[in-house]
Amino acid sequence: MSAIQIKFSSLTLKAGHRALTRIRERNLQPADVGTLPGAAGGPKALGIQGLDIALFGGWLASAPRERSLIGASIGSWRFASACLPEPAVALRRLGELYTGMRFAKGVSMVEVSRRCAQMLDELLQQQDAAVLDNADYRLNIVVVKSHGRLAEDGKRALGLGLSSVVGNNLLGRARLSRHFERVILHDARLAPPLHPLTDFPSRCLPLDVGNLRHALLASGSIPFVMEGVRDIPGAGPGTYRDGGLLDYHLDLPYSGDDIVLYPHFTDRIIPGWFDKGMPWRRGDATRLQDVVLLAPSRDYLARLPYGKLPDRKDFSRFIGDDAGRERYWRLAMAESQRLGDDFLELVETGRLPDLLQPL
Repeated sequence: MSAIQIKFSSLTLKAGHRALTRIRERNLQPADVGTLPGAAGGPKALGIQGLDIALFGGWLASAPRERSLIGASIGSWRFASACLPEPAVALRRLGELYTGMRFAKGVSMVEVSRRCAQMLDELLQQQDAAVLDNADYRLNIVVVKSHGRLAEDGKRALGLGLSSVVGNNLLGRARLSRHFERVILHDARLAPPLHPLTDFPSRCLPLDVGNLRHALLASGSIPFVMEGVRDIPGAGPGTYRDGGLLDYHLDLPYSGDDIVLYPHFTDRIIPGWFDKGMPWRRGDATRLQDVVLLAPSRDYLARLPYGKLPDRKDFSRFIGDDAGRERYWRLAMAESQRLGDDFLELVETGRLPDLLQPL
């Protein structure tokens, strides 16, 4: 179904102040897009698959140029897929592989980590070098190095460590520097598309075929769900975990004059994973001045089963009914084609600027 036939708007579109002015003057052009962020969010990524396929399967390729892709957790997996030789095929493969993951109740962190490593094998299909040799895209993977008790995988140590994180985060986000160091592993051909990072201790290190998989696994390693990834080659000793713990929705100081096009699960930018229950913690407007955010609209979500995108809690909601969860997730992926169709129709007709709201 094309977006023209849809009687409701499937997308919410928001833009930072500089992007808003620019697009109202000349619409959104693929050649203007220099950076794409990809947030943490687990299965929510499946719910915007159609938007990813529209962007990477044709629209961006119509104006080839060097572009930075910066992702945390599932965002890094989406973008690694987009860097493979057939991005639309790889993005669909990612959706099928994730949907097909089945876990017994009480599954161990060791087993989840093993299964995710196997999933990564099946996703990349021994094309690791192709991800880093892509002619247009430069991949950036956000992880955190964990300090103190968070460097351990024992449940008691992790529980104490996370309790301390929650308490410090309530007192001030800056206090998370006691627990985490930000590490961005990036395509060696181009530095991350960011101004100097001064909010937390941060390092930017080159990706290569020897650490790409370590970085992707670490970027999705949620405490209590997966084991931390130890001693990433080139990053040094330590335990590395999900980049979304610190940079949940990538509220980062984007550099340059290009549009930062952000296909996202929600129209809100939440700085860190521990800020989810703190509505006063919002993205920094000065950092996001060039961002154009594309997200499913409330009308679109209301028409999905359960009124939401797939999420990680579905594994427990559908315990004992994997087939039911898989049907739901596949339907959400199929429906998400509307998001891509709607976006393409809006840019092709020049109507997109009329629907933009301030971010």
